[in-house]
Amino acid sequence: MYLYLYLNIFTILFPFLLSFDRKVAFYKDWGALFPAILANGVFFIVWDALFTEAGIWGFNEEYLTGIYLFNLPLEEVLFFLTVPYACVFIYDVLNAYITKDLLQPYAKTIAVGLMLVLPLIAVFHMSQIYTSITFMLLTLLHLVHLRFFGTRYLGRFYLAYLVHLVPFLLVNGVLTYMPIVWYNDAYNLGLRIVSIPVEDTLYSMLMLLLTISVYEGIRRRKSVKQYRPVAV
Repeated sequence: MYLYLYLNIFTILFPFLLSFDRKVAFYKDWGALFPAILANGVFFIVWDALFTEAGIWGFNEEYLTGIYLFNLPLEEVLFFLTVPYACVFIYDVLNAYITKDLLQPYAKTIAVGLMLVLPLIAVFHMSQIYTSITFMLLTLLHLVHLRFFGTRYLGRFYLAYLVHLVPFLLVNGVLTYMPIVWYNDAYNLGLRIVSIPVEDTLYSMLMLLLTISVYEGIRRRKSVKQYRPVAV
């Protein structure tokens, strides 16, 4: 049963079909979206391959097509296309339909709180390398994002992140409950949301923040070029 493939299709189907909604018009930003997904995919596929090789996590062949790319199941590679697409779609839909930036007043506080707490947990759990690497990378990415964008996008990012947790818990719950993806608890905190390692919630935040940072960076660059006055 190709359950992992079906989950990928389910993840992207409705966001793709709704990409042509007139108010959101998500398809118009594909030129910024796909380079962002590519950058995200290159980074996470390399990470994924290394962790799979090390036995930090792995895959149940019973639910796979049996096709492999970069020593990873095809479905796992597709995950880094379908999930970022769906998550950035959520981000843009919220931006289009909720005009007020609800979390902007708290964005800096949230960012600073994460950058203080996550490294402490990472330092005290260095042997749990899924935990330590994920938490440290998320801290570093926040620092980079703040350096280039300040808190301009963070309020809306955090709102999108909170909303994305609903489909995340559904899809990742299936992945880890069956399990389609298994985890070696020697490399994580051993804390689970039902069947989902708690680290997955921060891994997802890292993936979403990286994609949106590149996405907004490309859109801002295009906007500057579009409105730059022509010298005469």
